[in-house]
Amino acid sequence: MTTKPKARKYNWRRKRQGAGTADARSDAISRIRQATQPPDAANTPPATEIEDIKREGLTGRQLRVARRLAQMNGLAAASDYEAVRLLRLKGIDPFERTNLLELAAEKSGADSPAEDKITIQLPQTVKQAPQNLPGPELSPAQRRDFEIGEIQKDIARRRRRKLLALFARLAAFVLLPTLIVGLYFYRIATPMYASDSAFSILQADGGGGSIGGLLSGTQFATAQDSVATQEFLESKDALQRLERDIGFSEIFKQDWIDPIQRLSPDASLEETYKLYTRMIVIGYDPTDGIIRMEVAAPEPEIAVVLSNKLISYAEDTINGLTELKREDQMRDALKGFESAQEERRKAQEQLIELQLQGAVLDPENVLAGLRVRINEIEILLQDKELQLAALLDNLRPNKAKVDGVQADIVRLEAVLEELNAEMLDASAGENSLARLSVRIQMAQTDLAARDMMLQSAMEQMETTRTEANRKVRYLTVSVNPVASQEPSYPRKFENTILAFLLFAGIYLMISLTASVLREQVSS
Repeated sequence: MTTKPKARKYNWRRKRQGAGTADARSDAISRIRQATQPPDAANTPPATEIEDIKREGLTGRQLRVARRLAQMNGLAAASDYEAVRLLRLKGIDPFERTNLLELAAEKSGADSPAEDKITIQLPQTVKQAPQNLPGPELSPAQRRDFEIGEIQKDIARRRRRKLLALFARLAAFVLLPTLIVGLYFYRIATPMYASDSAFSILQADGGGGSIGGLLSGTQFATAQDSVATQEFLESKDALQRLERDIGFSEIFKQDWIDPIQRLSPDASLEETYKLYTRMIVIGYDPTDGIIRMEVAAPEPEIAVVLSNKLISYAEDTINGLTELKREDQMRDALKGFESAQEERRKAQEQLIELQLQGAVLDPENVLAGLRVRINEIEILLQDKELQLAALLDNLRPNKAKVDGVQADIVRLEAVLEELNAEMLDASAGENSLARLSVRIQMAQTDLAARDMMLQSAMEQMETTRTEANRKVRYLTVSVNPVASQEPSYPRKFENTILAFLLFAGIYLMISLTASVLREQVSS
């Protein structure tokens, strides 16, 4: 009988101590919250959302207390946080001192019927639970240092997270594509053998009397032909000739070539031409006038055959261009010479025809002779008249002499009249000697002009022939194609580095663009 009151007293003291400890802890928690909250936190209403309640940092004891208060008030809560939310929605602060005292009183009342029972406590294994005890009250300086440390930790966490995200993006958009490209170049790509050759275009030696002659020994004289040859070798015409002669597309349709460089069985001309431009590289250097060509093929012998074929095509093209130029120039010069010959022949025939029309072969000489005779008769007539005047000046002239002189004058006048009549007959009429003489003179002048034109055409034809011979082009091969013993393509390391730089540049451009757009949208 003496043990029961002691047990009841012991149990009552333990309950009072437990309730006091709970009250002290709740008071300490409330004081720490009020100290750590900002000045306006006292006026803010308590949070009623699960996420906000979780961010309050409630201890396990506080959550259990809230769960018991919810059960006391008849609130069905699925979790401890849900109990806190329902109590606050109902207007009950689960951590208020009065509520905690009521909970402690209810617990003591529930345990009162068992006070008369003897509690036997045996040694038990006690697990040390993590203690979430409130810390000591912090000073403003310590609280500021604590908050600054939390901010720094948060910044460090964000930096680590962003750095990891950056490494992940670089790996996904730069490193992984570069790895795939490098794997293709090192393991999958079919090796290609290149054959290098070089040739130049020269012209025949000519005189230096013109600008063309001054430039004939330089690379500028054949620059246009070199460019035309380069354009031909890079055209579809050269590809079609290669296809017709050796079957260019069939070389790259073989099954052992990798899929990227292999042509499909039904490849079109455009697809074949794209591959042709990749496998054949032609460059012209205007400083030295040399055309350099590189031909790549799956086998070194095929590369040499392709190079020789293209060089022969270039030589045929140059010969065709020079021959066309020579024919054009010589055609015009020959046509002018033949026209001058024909005109000169017509002028000569016209002169001969005019000479055969009259009774005399040379009417001009006949007219000149008549003029001479008339002049001589006029001179004699004038002398006789002077002689008659001298005889008549005598007081007693000799009649016999006077009669003789007068008779000579009459005879001379008759001869002069005959000559004048003959001259008049030769000068009058359509077929007169004068008109015929004029026509003959014009024909002779025309013939002389045609002779000069014929001579000029002949000189021009000779000059054109010389110029055409000087414009003959020759293709000289300075570097012959040789079969390569090691593959020239693909250039594995260089292409991999180039792919890395390309992907990195694309990623950088996209990142900068996204950053600028994000900044513009946020502002």
